[in-house]
Amino acid sequence: MSVLHAAEAPPPHLAPVAERLREVTVEVGSGDGSGAGILWAPDLVVTNAHVARATALQVRLADGRRLAAECVVADRRADLALLRVPRTRVALASLADSDGVRVGALVIALGHPLGLRGMLTAGIVHALGPLSPGGRPWIHADLRLAPGNSGGPLADTSGHVVGLNTMIAGGLALAIPINDVRRFVSAAQARVP
Repeated sequence: MSVLHAAEAPPPHLAPVAERLREVTVEVGSGDGSGAGILWAPDLVVTNAHVARATALQVRLADGRRLAAECVVADRRADLALLRVPRTRVALASLADSDGVRVGALVIALGHPLGLRGMLTAGIVHALGPLSPGGRPWIHADLRLAPGNSGGPLADTSGHVVGLNTMIAGGLALAIPINDVRRFVSAAQARVP
């Protein structure tokens, strides 16, 4: 009987995970560009505030449908925005507990970089924490992001969203931990009917 050691384990097959993430990742468009967002609820999308700057926003679902979107709350400091869309009959994102993310974990990002819809990139978690003392926490990942990835999911290899991709710093992708996004959405829903 042979034993398969962790170092010899085959890499996970990411194609099914990518398909599930494509279903919950929308394109958020405005007159000055586009980014990504995550279907949070049947009528809510979460994205970065810098993606949702325009007054007229449109969300494009994976099936190609385009929906008018209204920015319910945008917090520029946190760089998070909550958008309301007509109710969709689409699967919602599966969320992980971002407190369980560890350095060295394989993660994947999905978005619409440079106008290419539903593109996937993969890498590892490089670090956790702020860029500078007292700063906001980030998930630092060694993977490629480009304009159009902002607001899209950073997920584990099971497709559970661990963060919201936001920017690149020092060559690393930075994502807002999904637990911070949860708190933002809860607070936003408490303020807005």
